[in-house]
Amino acid sequence: MTYRERRYSAPDGLSLAYRDYGDPLSPGVPLLCLSGLARNAKDFAYFAERQAGRRRVVCPDIRGRGRSDYDPNWRNYRPEVYLSDIAALLAAANLHHVVVCGTSMGGLLAMGLAVTNPTALAGVIFNDVGPAIQPQAIGRIQSMIARNEPLPGWPAAIAKVKQIHADLNYDHEWKWRRLAEATYREDEAGRLHVEWDTNIARTLGGQIPDLWPFFRAIRRLPALAIRGEISPVLSRETFAAMLAEKPDLIQVTVPGTGHAPALDEAEAEQAIDDFLAQIDG
Repeated sequence: MTYRERRYSAPDGLSLAYRDYGDPLSPGVPLLCLSGLARNAKDFAYFAERQAGRRRVVCPDIRGRGRSDYDPNWRNYRPEVYLSDIAALLAAANLHHVVVCGTSMGGLLAMGLAVTNPTALAGVIFNDVGPAIQPQAIGRIQSMIARNEPLPGWPAAIAKVKQIHADLNYDHEWKWRRLAEATYREDEAGRLHVEWDTNIARTLGGQIPDLWPFFRAIRRLPALAIRGEISPVLSRETFAAMLAEKPDLIQVTVPGTGHAPALDEAEAEQAIDDFLAQIDG
């Protein structure tokens, strides 16, 4: 399955990229896939290809990630700017009603969209994120994304992602290679650099705001929440509290894995297929 790489202009003029999979005229409700804090559209490649036979799938690179431009003003790396960018994307891509699949930060942005653009949402898939985030996870992520240490080649990159993501339960070497290729880009000299602006780390820190009011904004929507069994980001307690707040929330735990499930696990695939079939009617 091929995708169409497209670009659009953010409200402030920054040039942003997205991948467009599938037939825009497919009958299934389109998917909008939003990646984690320092991640990009490549994380959804397998997932998007699998779903694209039934629906259109749009995967943006949030500003400062992937093939989108880096912002010369690092203070723009904040949720309200991302939400404005996503609203511009919906208009540029002619998307009127979507299911948002959000990994980590992408799930938080889905909650934000439920507040700022509620009529655009047909449902939400949360991938290993909720309205309460483990504070120690924030510090670990900030430390990890603040540096760009060039690597000499793909074997070194694979070793690095294995070290960083030791809580992931990948059963095949090609999955580690896939993760490495979604994390690094190769320069003309063959050295590998991270696929994000390290200035993103400067926006982290300080007190985490109360996100529960944003979660409550999705009460009216069909929602599926996926959690890695040993996730350092989404605790069991928060997962249980999400269900107490929204009793019709569908919940699935992917055994033996951490942050974040790749969405190619049997448990995740079955839950997502059933959820989307319900929304498609």
